[in-house]
Amino acid sequence: MQDNQAFKSGFISIIGRPNVGKSTLLNRIVGQKVAIMSDTPQTTRNKIQGVVTTESAQMVFIDTPGIHKPKHRLNDFMLKSAYSTFNQVDIVLFMVNAEEARGGGDNFIMERIANIKTPKFLIINKIDKIHPEALLKIITDYTNDYEFDEVVPVSAKNGNNVQALLNTIQGYLPEGPQYYPEDQVTDHPEYFVVSEFIREKVLQLTRDEIPHSVAVVVDSMQKNEDNKVHVYATIGVDCSSQKGIIIGKGGKMLKEIGTRARRDIEVMLGDKIFLELWVKVQRDWRDRPTHLQDYGYRQKDYE
Repeated sequence: MQDNQAFKSGFISIIGRPNVGKSTLLNRIVGQKVAIMSDTPQTTRNKIQGVVTTESAQMVFIDTPGIHKPKHRLNDFMLKSAYSTFNQVDIVLFMVNAEEARGGGDNFIMERIANIKTPKFLIINKIDKIHPEALLKIITDYTNDYEFDEVVPVSAKNGNNVQALLNTIQGYLPEGPQYYPEDQVTDHPEYFVVSEFIREKVLQLTRDEIPHSVAVVVDSMQKNEDNKVHVYATIGVDCSSQKGIIIGKGGKMLKEIGTRARRDIEVMLGDKIFLELWVKVQRDWRDRPTHLQDYGYRQKDYE
């Protein structure tokens, strides 16, 4: 920390419709993977915290589930997770997709945050996908009816203007303590991140065949005498047909899921791992509170 400059710290929530790039932005800001990514909307289910520490500030980012119309108890948990951050943070980043026209979902979110006193930034993502002249029209469309403290166009994927966003955020943060060690990039335990990496690979490889009826729990993670970290995890699904899809012919799909997940887990842990996966059917788990708790969706986390 510089002697002539007070240290700043604060919490920043990233909100927006599903699939606008919130997790991509979080990973870009942190500099490594802490949130999973998929083309499937509503991939993020929990509040994922990413931590960025500089000489003069510490910024704690919260990537929330995409705001959408709930269909079952799991969706209710996801929405409560997103809403609960509005008045508990120092800055709210409302992210939109530059490639998509402003819609009812965007209006709904803006109405929800219109009266909060927390500084609000409009983050226009995917500017690398549009012509520069189109950007002004997008900004005008969103700012004509709603007031934002800052408007920052970015490309979360390519990193365009992300550093400028961080500089702007730092200017709004209050003086405060360093909440986390400078080398810590997330507040989630390794068990949680490992389970998310596995779930990401299921979504990426099965796509529309297995929508949101999949959850992963890490049963154990320990280093054995061969100096490898042995990870045992269970993939839970709604029905037998989904179990068959995940396992695949001759176990081929499950093996590919494990191979891809192992690479990410080894990067995070900095260690070689042995990953063993099982698939289990738990019917209607998304509407049963006891099953939601088994898969890490605890009521107290969303209040």
